[in-house]
Amino acid sequence: MSKTNQNVDGGSVFRVDKFVVPAAAREEILAKVRTTHELLRLQQGFVQDFLLEQFSGPGEFNLVTIVEWESQAAVDNVVPIVKAAHERIAFNPQETIARLGVRADIANYQRVPGL
Repeated sequence: MSKTNQNVDGGSVFRVDKFVVPAAAREEILAKVRTTHELLRLQQGFVQDFLLEQFSGPGEFNLVTIVEWESQAAVDNVVPIVKAAHERIAFNPQETIARLGVRADIANYQRVPGL
């Protein structure tokens, strides 16, 4: 595993997905996010999740999801589960994002020690 894919302190891992969602795509994206998060909540190592929508301010991203996992191992375990579930319902996230004109910034984060 590369250093960039590790949680150095072994604590929680936060998956943060930030989206610029055109108004016309909002309902479809929210439906897909809800479906995916219903699955995530059932997985071992899941801690909590948030679906946030911007209502003021100059920020670029108008939809943000945050999922807290107990560890990087939990994240690694859930990836194939989500992929298989998406395949079963013929959902391709990359195709959907491209088709709807959504821009995404997706990464895993960890807490900064000492804060």
